[in-house]
Amino acid sequence: MTTDNTSAPTFRYSAVTFDCPDPAELARFYGEALGLPVVFSTDDFVLLGQEGAAGLGFNRLSDYRRPTWPDASQEKQAHIELGVDDLDAAQARLLTLGAVKPEFQPDPDRWRVLLDPAGHPFCISTLV
Repeated sequence: MTTDNTSAPTFRYSAVTFDCPDPAELARFYGEALGLPVVFSTDDFVLLGQEGAAGLGFNRLSDYRRPTWPDASQEKQAHIELGVDDLDAAQARLLTLGAVKPEFQPDPDRWRVLLDPAGHPFCISTLV
């Protein structure tokens, strides 16, 4: 099968958006954690990013239900992976910003699972 790319549209990865009850609060958490500024904001949506790079968006969902990871009753839907140099130092910083550390940790010597202020699980690892 041959694909003619001359007429194919060009796509660029621009952002991942997380549903949440409070976009400003979740943007504050990730903005401070990742050093990303707000590039667009309304009452219902905040986008963090840098010029020319993909960003993170946060969308208000009025009936948002927090993930219950590791309990599968309300699946995590998606999660973000963050590379760090020092697991303990990174974990401590993220906890001061408002993250929560669940008791269950699948492989804490290799990566840590934390929950952001809206309950989304995310991982920190020295492997990425």
